[in-house]
Amino acid sequence: MTSAHDETSHSNLLRQRRFGPLFLTQFLGAFNDNVFKNALVLLIAFRGGQVLGLAPAVMVQAAAGLFVLPFFLFSATAGQLADKFEKGQLIRLVKLVEIGIAVLATVGFAAVHIEFLLGALFMMGLHSTMFGPLKYSILPQHLRSDELVAGNAWVESGTFVAILLGTISTGPLMAIGPHGPVLAGLCCIAVATTGYFASRFIPLAPATDPSLKIDLNPFTETAHNIRLAYKNRTVFHSLMGISWFWFYGAVFLSEFASYVKEVLGGNELMATGLLGTFIVGIALGSFLCERLSGKNVEVGLVPLGSIGLTVFGIDLWWASPSLAQHYADWHGFLAQRSNWHILFALVMLGASGGFFTVPLYALIQARSDVAQRARVIAANNIMNAAFMVVAALFAGLALQLGVSIAQLFLITALMNAVVAFYIYKLVPEFLMRFVVWMLIHTFYRLRMRGLENVPDEGAAIVVCNHVSFVDALVITAACRRPIRFVMDHRIYKMPIANFVFRETRAIPIAPAKDDPELLERAYDEIVAGLDAGDIIGIFPEGRITDTGEMYPFKGGISKILARRPVPVIPMALRGLWGSFFSRKDGPAMTNPFRVGIFPRIELVADAQISGDEVSPDILHAKVAALRGDWK
Repeated sequence: MTSAHDETSHSNLLRQRRFGPLFLTQFLGAFNDNVFKNALVLLIAFRGGQVLGLAPAVMVQAAAGLFVLPFFLFSATAGQLADKFEKGQLIRLVKLVEIGIAVLATVGFAAVHIEFLLGALFMMGLHSTMFGPLKYSILPQHLRSDELVAGNAWVESGTFVAILLGTISTGPLMAIGPHGPVLAGLCCIAVATTGYFASRFIPLAPATDPSLKIDLNPFTETAHNIRLAYKNRTVFHSLMGISWFWFYGAVFLSEFASYVKEVLGGNELMATGLLGTFIVGIALGSFLCERLSGKNVEVGLVPLGSIGLTVFGIDLWWASPSLAQHYADWHGFLAQRSNWHILFALVMLGASGGFFTVPLYALIQARSDVAQRARVIAANNIMNAAFMVVAALFAGLALQLGVSIAQLFLITALMNAVVAFYIYKLVPEFLMRFVVWMLIHTFYRLRMRGLENVPDEGAAIVVCNHVSFVDALVITAACRRPIRFVMDHRIYKMPIANFVFRETRAIPIAPAKDDPELLERAYDEIVAGLDAGDIIGIFPEGRITDTGEMYPFKGGISKILARRPVPVIPMALRGLWGSFFSRKDGPAMTNPFRVGIFPRIELVADAQISGDEVSPDILHAKVAALRGDWK
């Protein structure tokens, strides 16, 4: 891990042409959406009067529905286009259309023609529908796999910041006398034009499925897209998780202004400030997620996010006053010490949202079939829109039944716990990775070098020295690709760790003298795994060291390679000798502070070696050289 590499994955990523122009384009698009939507809502609420025979409050809800409607009707088409054609040119075309929509909106604002503006709002929703699959499916084409989490962190936090800035900007614009609406429209034109020029710097992203035949029927193609996503169950349930987050977020955000007014006794400025606090939390969570993931798509952080969404949703309900105070300004609100509890809950709710969604978006991009990625993302957009509509109906019904806003937040937080449990039951990998991540980061400070030598696909064997009872867990936590470890059947049965080993499809093995049948079954399962394209992890010493030195490598690796000569990646663990789980000075797990608190450890990998060219002695020498003197 070099510092230059770190910089590329963090702040400097914005200065890279392969990401910076895309980030700016999507940021300006999200900002423009919210300026236009909020300007129209304010125009309807304060100047529109009756529109189409409907009261302003009803028309505000209808306007929200009009913006979402294109996601149902055209997401499937958007996904097909993004897979069939070069994405950079499509983005530029979409941004040109955005300029035209902004011009139409400005004409509508000048004429105060609400029906005309509603049509423009529908078109703006169509613009966002077309842009969504392009935005997310182009990231894996321009970013390395170890940059996907960072890219998604920037996109997610940038989107929410754009939403906040768009919301804040609209009020002052609309308040500038009778010309306010026109100024809002001109702002939309300027932003759309800037977005278009930013898009011109986005590099080409070749079509992933140029032979695809476009099906314009939104219903059949929507069903087809969802079936595509369903083929990969982990990806599909990740889509469900993201859609649930949009349900959760829609409930909170739709009632946020009412919560500030009726529960906290605040004004519009306070509502904006508290919303900003929540969005700051999302940005912090997104980037902290990228830091903690170690540049891998670490789905083990998803359960941490879901726990936070429940815990801090309940905490927000707990911190909410039973009787609203009335604050004239921020100073009065902050002077009340109990209100700091509310700010804390909002920041942590936002951070939990970042932990929850960023790895899921990165996982979808990394694991979807390349030729179908945009259509899978389009399926996600459809599901997101559906969940948001259901959230609006759910919130409306709950409030109609007499549930308070704070109680609505509590109910939603408790529902999140049930949904999370259900998702993790369907996809144990999330919970397994969480257990591994927590175990390793509770005891160690892990550094990694050379893991780019582990192939992204195809069969291979990983060999490593055996220092402690958690060696397999350390390697599992470090590697972005699942590894099926061959391990002693007694270690395989260890409590807690057994859950991880079962979910990673580890292969228990026994010496021939103990259980010859289990030994042969293990060899057969190893070969079957290699035939299926798996990575198999082996500790060729056959035992955990009790001296700190490496034992000779046994001949089992040669037996496997004789049947399937796949590439071999040597690895070495450094710094684990003397830790709580090693056998230094006696049995393991008897002295938790042998080498202090949070000792630094390393996992080092070397280049692949052809399976035809290795022997136990060659591999032993390679691993010993990687380990060096640091045991």
